[in-house]
Amino acid sequence: MSRTGRILVVDDEANARTALGDLLRDAGFEVEIAADAFKALGKYDAFDPHVVVTDLHMPGMDGIELVKQIREKEAPAEVIVITAFGDVETAVEAMRVGAVDYMTKPVRFDELLIVLDKVLEMGRLRHETRVLRARLRDRLNPTNIIGSAPVMQNVFEIIEQVAPTTATVLITGESGTGKELVANAIHQRSPRASGPFVKLHCAALAESLLESELFGHEKGSFTGAMARKDGRFSMADGGTLFLDEIGEISPSIQVKLLRFLQEREFERVGGTQTLKVDVRVVAATNRDLQAEVAGGRFREDLYYRLNVVTIDMPALRDRRTDIPALAQSFLARYAKANDKPIDGFDPTALEYLASYDWPGNVRELENAVERAVVLCKGPLIEAKHLPPRLKPATLARLGAPVIPGASMEELERYAILETLKACGGSTSKAARILRISARTIQYRMHQYNEARRSHMAVVQDDVGIKP
Repeated sequence: MSRTGRILVVDDEANARTALGDLLRDAGFEVEIAADAFKALGKYDAFDPHVVVTDLHMPGMDGIELVKQIREKEAPAEVIVITAFGDVETAVEAMRVGAVDYMTKPVRFDELLIVLDKVLEMGRLRHETRVLRARLRDRLNPTNIIGSAPVMQNVFEIIEQVAPTTATVLITGESGTGKELVANAIHQRSPRASGPFVKLHCAALAESLLESELFGHEKGSFTGAMARKDGRFSMADGGTLFLDEIGEISPSIQVKLLRFLQEREFERVGGTQTLKVDVRVVAATNRDLQAEVAGGRFREDLYYRLNVVTIDMPALRDRRTDIPALAQSFLARYAKANDKPIDGFDPTALEYLASYDWPGNVRELENAVERAVVLCKGPLIEAKHLPPRLKPATLARLGAPVIPGASMEELERYAILETLKACGGSTSKAARILRISARTIQYRMHQYNEARRSHMAVVQDDVGIKP
């Protein structure tokens, strides 16, 4: 059996540590050896062991103190202590301060391998758990829903108020505004946070499949039902069920969902047993459900059952002040994922991001930034790295022609000069139309004037004219 893992062997007896190190290497492990606890700590950070196997009685610093020092590390290795047969009490003391296991001398190597396999597997599971919990916190923590605009602060306030309750929540807003992220945040900050968070995109399934996905089915209830299957309601027992695009469900599914919200019970497709589960429902839609009710396409009683508390997610164009922070957050994420040292955006790129209307909302912004990161070769994302649809947005609003082959700087200069001309030279009015700051316009005009003066100086020099 081939094994993997880094093992640090600590023993003041040279023959013992060398022999054990050789055996562990032969078994497939990476091994470092140290003659005492001080040398072990000196090698620890560079070697970064998964497990430390240490003798208890050593000169200078004993094994118990070494265990204490290792446990103070940020991501400590597991420690197995080795002691004489008559010194088990000391080994128990080592476990009390953090050792994971102990063995008595003489150590049987096959038994040590069994213990190492167990300890390494435990370490892997703990590491995976830490990673998953960290990812969960990063994704679900409402403080990571970026937004300082007043409309987003209102969203945060409602999340804080509704999360600890049992109320059904309806999240409305355009596609790409972050409705699922809000549903995650509500679950994470609720008493159900330790329970499952189960989600279902209602528009992605046909009616028959949607019913089975929601409520489950019995074996033989329809063609292809080879075994009983639990639905999302059963899977979400003790937690939260997020139903995305709830406005797309058929009238028959609406009836069954209404029954669940009223009675907290349902039957599997093809079954007769009534099931009860403890599930909180959070729903989301990009439709106007009131208009759907008025048009007879959505049950009014279901609408009111779902609409106990409403959170309306604003479109990105209605919270433009959040665009730079959102873009920087996506930049940091994708620069790290692609191992690129990109620091930020140049001013022109930021202006394009801020002036675009983002019909796809935050999701479209994220995609645009990811694309820019992939194309960027330097420390800053420039306008040329952004999707082409962003670049002529300012000129299009002005009704200006987009000139093939023109650079972004030339198009920007055209937009600023033409807008100033239309506004009678007012930088404040031009700034409002272009959706950039007046200071930016003033800075650009200074650049244009300096460039013009430099050009004129060159021309005068060429023809022998002195200024």
